Amino acid sequence: MASQKQPVLPVAFYFKVSVGGVLDKDTSFQEVSGIGAQMDTEEFSEGGENRFVYQLPKAKKHQNLVLKRGITLKSSPLVKWCKTVLEGDLNNPIQPKDLVVSLLNFKEIPLRTWNFSNAYPVKWDMEAFNSTKNEVAIEQIELSYTFSKMEK
Repeated sequence: MASQKQPVLPVAFYFKVSVGGVLDKDTSFQEVSGIGAQMDTEEFSEGGENRFVYQLPKAKKHQNLVLKRGITLKSSPLVKWCKTVLEGDLNNPIQPKDLVVSLLNFKEIPLRTWNFSNAYPVKWDMEAFNSTKNEVAIEQIELSYTFSKMEK
């Protein structure tokens, strides 16, 4: 009997993020969440038909993309971008960036890739500091975007 190789399932911890086409240590994250889409629907009842209600599609919506990582230096390009957008006075236009999130296999080949167009930070906060825990201080960056597309 010939042995069959079991497919290697992707692991959720092996991913990469690029912001504005840049992939470096500044784009290393502990967690990425908010990937997905949902279709809003509107109920429609047909006169005289009581067996069912139609669900008509309205619009696609999505959550904000959330990136978590250990707090980095102020000189980080991502930190500078967040600071400019969120601490600016909106006299200067927001400079959106495209983001790419890829789930990788063990050979670092993308198994699935999501592109997020025209993203910009809408929230930037730090997890609570706690003197009784021995953990890395974590910052969280929440991004809004125009649309996303799954490539693979």
